[in-house]
Amino acid sequence: MAQSITQATTSASQSNEISRWTRFVYRRRHWVGFLFIAPWLLSVIWFDIVPFFVNLYLSFTDYSVGLAVPNWIGLENYNVMFTKDDLYLKSLGNTITYLAMSIPLRLLTAFVIALILNTRIRGLGTFRTIFYIPSVVPIVATAIIFTGIFNARYGILNQLIMAVGLDPIRWLTRPEWIKPSMVIMSMWGFGAQMVIFLAGLQGIPQELYEASDIDGASPWQKLLNVTVPLMTPVIFFNLIIGIIGGFQVFASAYVLIGVSGGPLQAGLFYVLHLYNNAFAYFKMGYASAMSVILFLIILAFTLVTVRSSDRWVYYGDN
Repeated sequence: MAQSITQATTSASQSNEISRWTRFVYRRRHWVGFLFIAPWLLSVIWFDIVPFFVNLYLSFTDYSVGLAVPNWIGLENYNVMFTKDDLYLKSLGNTITYLAMSIPLRLLTAFVIALILNTRIRGLGTFRTIFYIPSVVPIVATAIIFTGIFNARYGILNQLIMAVGLDPIRWLTRPEWIKPSMVIMSMWGFGAQMVIFLAGLQGIPQELYEASDIDGASPWQKLLNVTVPLMTPVIFFNLIIGIIGGFQVFASAYVLIGVSGGPLQAGLFYVLHLYNNAFAYFKMGYASAMSVILFLIILAFTLVTVRSSDRWVYYGDN
């Protein structure tokens, strides 16, 4: 009896030791995980979170650049932005107009090309590469290329237009054609969205198409009733990314049109106007206020899109 009690006590003691060791190892693994993500975490804190709050503080100050001390002026920058700066509202309107024109066209083009490339045709890999390569070309190089394409006299587009007997278009010097020119150039980089659409198309179960064939569905009916509903999550993702990127259009406009935004400031986009205030007029505090409002605008558009997704995005379980 005494021997059994001793054995039980020893077993319990060993179990407790194992349990303590297990907890110790788990805690060490927990900290090892934090150790591995420490570089990323430090970079997020130092390059994202800290600059965000510094920028927020500067938006309430009169600050230029260099070693000047920021002068606290409260909401004056925001007051000037909405009541005295006519170019601010114009730049915001130009940006929203550009978004309304470019995002639907890019999504539609990328989706249609992805549908074509999802079929079994010869040289499919080559075609996918050809359509994707433009999206990895640096934006400055792309803008320089399109500067030549939009040339009023020697550009490729006007050569084609004159070949059919029409008058050439002054793409970059007529206010009404500046935003369409930017939209045309934005279509050049639809390859990234196309690849995402293509991945989504390849994830659709073939059994659904086979069942549709049994029911006698036409290709158009299969597209509308099978493909499009199952692709709505991918469309939603590309839409969000397009909105965020569209509000931040800068480099292409800077190279193609210039810092002034072209005739009548028709190409003066939001970030271009922000850049001018920060680095041309040295109104760093005012530019910081503009960036805060831009953050809130993008956040509002994103939240509205997310809230509306319940009505049109199908995830397969609703």
